[in-house]
Amino acid sequence: MSTTSTKPITLYTAGTPNGHQVSIFLEELKAAYPGVDYDAVKINMSINQQKEPWFIKLNPNGRIPTIVDHTRSDFAVFETAAILLYLAQHYDKDHAFWFDAETDPNSYSEMLQWIFFAHGGVGPMQGQAGHFRNAAKEDIPYAKTRYLEETKRLYSVLEIRLKERDWLAGAGRGKYSLADIKTFPWVRVHKFAGIEELDEWPAVKAWVARNLERPLTQLGIKVPQ
Repeated sequence: MSTTSTKPITLYTAGTPNGHQVSIFLEELKAAYPGVDYDAVKINMSINQQKEPWFIKLNPNGRIPTIVDHTRSDFAVFETAAILLYLAQHYDKDHAFWFDAETDPNSYSEMLQWIFFAHGGVGPMQGQAGHFRNAAKEDIPYAKTRYLEETKRLYSVLEIRLKERDWLAGAGRGKYSLADIKTFPWVRVHKFAGIEELDEWPAVKAWVARNLERPLTQLGIKVPQ
């Protein structure tokens, strides 16, 4: 499969929490910076399109999302956290959605901490909870309980952080940043993991609502069409 694009970035993606992290950020960048734009190419995971040789050349891990930056000699980037930080470095020069490591090192570090918390914790654990609840070929109660309870524990960590705050990183009540963009798409689909409501975590519930109120978030979660 080959894609010819006149736009700076091609996003290879699917309608998953990981895919939506990148499409939400790209929608924000499009609105904030003239000239930033992207094509979204839908990857059909039901037929393992992400395992085809042309895709493996872009991403040896065979997962979505992956981007190709046509402004930098078709440079490919995979792994959501790496993609978000790459896009920020090259396309968010005003630090609208992240923090300057030199002038605001504490907020920058906070942002990284929550990005990695989501990348190594919320995403994998909730993903496993959803898998064993919805897709596993055999019923394994231990696995379902283990990953559901770990997801709930991680939500409780977010609850601690978000009490009296609006966003995960930044001074005061925080600033909407890559930390929120990275974490929100997973928590948004909590029902898939077996958590019907967020009432146990009121600060998290309010934070999810704040994310959903952003028009560009709404656009991002509709990608790919």
